[in-house]
Amino acid sequence: MGADQHPQAVRASDQDRDAMLVRLHTAFAEGRLSEPELDERIDLVLAARTHGELGAVAADLPSGCVGTVPDDAERTPAGRFQVAYKSSVTRAGRWRPPERYTVAVYKGTGLLDLRAAELTRRVTTLRVLAYKSTVEIIVPPGVRVEADGVGVSAEVHAAPPADAPVVHIRGYAYKGSIQAKDRIRRA
Repeated sequence: MGADQHPQAVRASDQDRDAMLVRLHTAFAEGRLSEPELDERIDLVLAARTHGELGAVAADLPSGCVGTVPDDAERTPAGRFQVAYKSSVTRAGRWRPPERYTVAVYKGTGLLDLRAAELTRRVTTLRVLAYKSTVEIIVPPGVRVEADGVGVSAEVHAAPPADAPVVHIRGYAYKGSIQAKDRIRRA
């Protein structure tokens, strides 16, 4: 950035827009925005070219929820969230989920396959927002699933041992669903 360039005039990146979309969906989940307001603001975020335009989209929301685009030092570390806007996200294979992992899906689908994941924490918390979407979470045998929220269901057949790792799913599904299961049904 040049010495005389105002921070609000700096061009926004795709990552900046993605972060703002997550924040808007969070505001919607908290009841701060109505569905038409969310749709309108999503269009503005996708059209935004500068940090100033992105900040204006959320100027009336509390900073803990949306506020402005965060500085690099305040960004969520890579690998802690996924966003799908009218598309899909998948996380599968060998990976190590962080203690808290967030997935926000807007008019799309999501798949979190934990069968080959390295669950190194006693409790792994998945925060899931499914807006007119379906998010499927597949857990390995021997894992305890605790699910709460709106539109969240769990279908786990195996009885885990008392000291089993815990996958805690905190979800909100609006006109969609969040499903946790330990088996994949073949069509």
